[in-house]
Amino acid sequence: MAKKRKSQSAAFWFGPALAAPLICLVIAGSAVGYVWQKGEIARLGRLTHQREARLKKLTDSHQRLAEQILMQQSPALLDQRVRELNLGLVPLQPGQVVRLPEPSGPPDPEKFAPGPLAVRSFAPMSP
Repeated sequence: MAKKRKSQSAAFWFGPALAAPLICLVIAGSAVGYVWQKGEIARLGRLTHQREARLKKLTDSHQRLAEQILMQQSPALLDQRVRELNLGLVPLQPGQVVRLPEPSGPPDPEKFAPGPLAVRSFAPMSP
């Protein structure tokens, strides 16, 4: 058996010596990648939770402000505020309202054509 070991080349013994550290490096790299990925998942989870909480706050604020606007636009509240501030505002009388008729079709192009004053001719200036 000793003869067989002596007759084997150095490359045969050098291969496993290279393969073992390479396998360890792959396993260690995978472990580091796994830990990093778990950390990223945790970080993104916290970020998502923070943004969902902010979205809920903004939605609640939006809802509250929309209700406040609706309340301030109510005719009864506006009438009460006018009386409180003594603005002297009263409802319009029917004769104070001017109604304009809606045009029935496209505008007439001849009606809006440029007149003679709109057209200018430029003559060259004499020296």
